[in-house]
This record gives sequence, structure tokens and C-alpha cells, in this order.
Amino acid sequence: MLKGLEIGTREQPVPTGELVALDLDGTNQQYLYGYKARAQSSRGERYGNDYGYGEINHIPRARDGHVQVSAHLFEGNRSMLYDINTVNAIRKLLADIPMKDMGFLSDKSDKPRFAYGYDEQAEPVLFRHDDSSGEWKKLDPATLGSRFNPFAFTPDSTAVLASHAVDDGPYMIVREDMATGTRTVLAQDPLASIDDLQFSAAPRMPFAVAKAVGIPTPIYLDNTSPDALLHKTLSAGFPGSVVDFINFSDNGQTLLFAVRSDRDPGSFYLFDRKTGKADLLFSNMEKIDPALMAPRLPIAFAARDGLDMTGYLTLPKVDAGKKLPLVLMPHGGPFGLKDNWYFDTEAQFLASRGYAVLQVNFRGSSGRSIRFQEAGYREWGGKIMDDLIDGVKWASARPDIDGNRVCVYGGSFGAYSALMLPVREPGMFKCTVGIAGLYDLPSRYKQDSFVGDKQAKNYVIKTMGDDPALLARHSPAQQADKINIPVMLAHGKKDKRTQLDQAEMMRDALVRAGRPPEWLVIDNEGHGFYDSENRKVFFEKLEAFLAKHIGK
Repeated sequence: MLKGLEIGTREQPVPTGELVALDLDGTNQQYLYGYKARAQSSRGERYGNDYGYGEINHIPRARDGHVQVSAHLFEGNRSMLYDINTVNAIRKLLADIPMKDMGFLSDKSDKPRFAYGYDEQAEPVLFRHDDSSGEWKKLDPATLGSRFNPFAFTPDSTAVLASHAVDDGPYMIVREDMATGTRTVLAQDPLASIDDLQFSAAPRMPFAVAKAVGIPTPIYLDNTSPDALLHKTLSAGFPGSVVDFINFSDNGQTLLFAVRSDRDPGSFYLFDRKTGKADLLFSNMEKIDPALMAPRLPIAFAARDGLDMTGYLTLPKVDAGKKLPLVLMPHGGPFGLKDNWYFDTEAQFLASRGYAVLQVNFRGSSGRSIRFQEAGYREWGGKIMDDLIDGVKWASARPDIDGNRVCVYGGSFGAYSALMLPVREPGMFKCTVGIAGLYDLPSRYKQDSFVGDKQAKNYVIKTMGDDPALLARHSPAQQADKINIPVMLAHGKKDKRTQLDQAEMMRDALVRAGRPPEWLVIDNEGHGFYDSENRKVFFEKLEAFLAKHIGK
């Protein structure tokens, strides 16, 4: 179990990196890893305190009470992997690599074979354990391809499965022979990366995957495997939904699976292979009636430079022929994230109030090729904004969308977009809302999180840029005089990712420009609002703001 901690009055618990083992009834607790080890662990005097973040990396097949734990130090450039006995907290060092925040992959005999992460230049690195020398050797990127991310071994450990990209294209799933290096493609798509892996019972192997765009549809790697056949049977019982295998019992006879869709936030079931019966355990957001929710339609259009765009359009259930007001809702990030087809709380909230909701996976989003993601580098206020603007133009051309009633709302990078878009395309939007946003790019380099963290700083230089003129041009806080529409800003006072001064700079700039925004700051919230009452306050304010400017 990973511990979390409520810090001061902050609403959202913060993970501390401590690991504790305990029985299901809460008894026989054993402190395994963390900064309180000396006082709370039975082996505390032997090992001392751990000043790092512990993470369960691998559970050995023997199920003998041992776990493999990766340790990421709070300070310094080292990553360790330990074997820890959960009964007595005795540990053994398995790997020690002089690079921060590395993950490890062990084979089916529980031997660590790969270590992966990023170097100080924010470039991906991969190490492989050399059995003959006992050393970890860094692999040459030229021999790996654009990316090679191993995630599982075959049952006999003679081959590894990996997510692999060639020539900066989409990620495919491949099988690589450990002795010869020969690679076999198991699943690929020319536009989308392959993800959403479904794993079989022990030994855990993927039997199905899906494309990362559109509606997730299973692609079976082996149509005849027992788990593929079971997945097909269960999927047929839940039409219009996606069945996710979560885990099996050790003997493979009991399955925990989830069912979810664009209109259903998800339910969890236990399936017994002997009886063929599935029992409902519980449902997420059980008061939600999927029949009353709005459908989320996959969309595709071409940006102005010809780059293919994908995304989703959520359409409220209204009388046919009615033109709908539109809310553009850009996702956060901007890199390494994407909007997907599954139930989206905010999109459904807005649709329930009569708004169509447009979500564009602009350049820089995940789920496509490496080339597509890198096309967004240093284009925060440039081509990424073009993609969003082109998406609104595409949607406005539909007969069911009222292009004269459009607002934009987003959080984090989505909030940045919400304030940058009126600068880039005056006249397109009637109002804008940002929560937890970054609005002044040059000040990003002054954040405490960058002090001594070369990797984080180099990543931002690579993806956001460091040219002062570019950063100023891409900063809405420095162009508030160009924002001539109503603005609403919301922020958590304890936000450590985009600090409150970002919202204050944006607010002050708007006030100087004669456009004071509606303003909401919640003292005990961080990056986004966590507490349900605080979220209610925000959504009520958002609802009233949108209704005032593009409502009925």
C-alpha cells in the first residue's frame, strides 16, 4: 500500500512515497520503505530512513510475500531496485543506476533485465542488464529505433514485448528475441499509436490491444486464446461499451473486469469461470444514468497546414434542428496527454446544460506518432492554437452548431489556451474560462520546481522554448489588451504546479486593460479542485458565466 498524507489544510492528499504492507483487516502492518523507516519499521535501525519515493515495481510469480520496489531519491541522481520481504521488511539491493527516476522491468524468473527513463537532457534512455558482467549497459538509441519501451516478457523470458516507434512514427507493439534482436510486429496502425492492452491470466501476456484514437475497438493478437474468447463473450454482453480485464486470481479462474463507455463512467464485476457468472461489485458515480448522458462522437479534420487532427464532439440531447452553442475544451499538458472517448465528467456536465463540447487532440497530444507530438514543441501559442481554431471552424460549419455562440474553457494548459485563443483569433469567442492556468511563460523558469532540476528545465526548454521574444509572444498575460471578451479565472491557492501568481498576473493585466475578470480562488485547493463542495462552487459559477454569454 502506498501512503498519502493530508498536508495542512490542502484538500487533496499528497502521496509520500512510503510503502506499508498489511493484512486485509488492517492488522500485521509492516513499514517497508519511507522517510519514517527508522521509527516505524522493524528493520529501521538496520537501514535507516529512506529519503525517496518508493514504488512497487514487480510482484514475483512465487507470491511468497516478496515485492520488488523501485526507489527514487528526493535528491541526487540515483535509482535503486530492492527485493523486500513484506513480512519482516528485510531488503536486498537488486540494481543501482546513477540516473534519477528510472523504472525497471523484470523477466518471468523475476530477474531485472531493463531499466528505462530520461537523462538530464530529457531524452529517453534504456539500460539492459548484462548477465556476463553483472553490469547495466546503456543501449545505443541508433539500434533501438525512434523509441523502444519494453513492458513484458514472454513466459520463457526468451523474448520481450515492447511499444516501439520507427522513424518517429506511431507506437506499435513488437516482440523482440532477446538472443538475436529480431523484431516481429504484433499490432500497428499508420495514424494512431497502439495502447489499451488487455492482459491474460498468469503468465500475464497481452491478448488484445486497441488504437489510441476514435472508439477503442479490440484488436486480438490471438483470436483463439481462452482469454480472447472470454473477452469477446463478455463484450457481446455489454454492447456499446468497452470491457477491460483488470486482474485474475492466481489460478486464473476468477476475473475482475470493468465495463465503461462514453456515457457510462464504469462498473466493476467479478466473473467466475466455473459458473460463467458475472457479479456486479460497484459502479463509479452510481447516480449517473447512462441513458441520459450525451454521446461522444469521434471527429477528424485537417489543420490549415494539412496535418490530420482527431478529437471528440459531445452533443447534448436536444430537439432536432436546434443550433447548439459550442464550448471548446482543450486538454492539459500539452504533451503526453490526450482526450479519449470514455466518459468525461466536464463534457457531460456542459452537455447537460445544452452545450456541444469540442475536444481537439492538437499537435503535441499523445496517442499519435512521435512526429505528431514533436510538431507541437515550441508551438504553445502558435500552431497548437491554429489547430484549436481550425477545430472551431470545422465544428461551426456543421448545421447543428451555432458558430456565433462559442466559448472556450480549460484547465492547466487548457486554461493557457483559453486565454491565448482570444489573442490569436479575436471575434471567434464570446467568453473564456481558465482554471489552474499558466499565463506568463517567461516566469515558468523562476518556479521553485526548477531549482537544481536540470531534467525538468531542459524538458521545458525543448518543449516550450527559451527565446524571450517567443515566450512573450506566446504569453496571454503580456497581451491582455488584445482580449476583448468576458473572462473568468479560477485557481487553487496551494497550487504547486502553476502557482497562484500566474492567475494574479493574468488578472492584474486584464484589470489594467480595462477587462477585470470574474475571479475565484479557493484557499485549500491545489492544481485543480479536489473537494466535491469546492467543485460544486466552481461548476455553478461556470454554468452561470456560460449561460450569461452564450446560453439560451
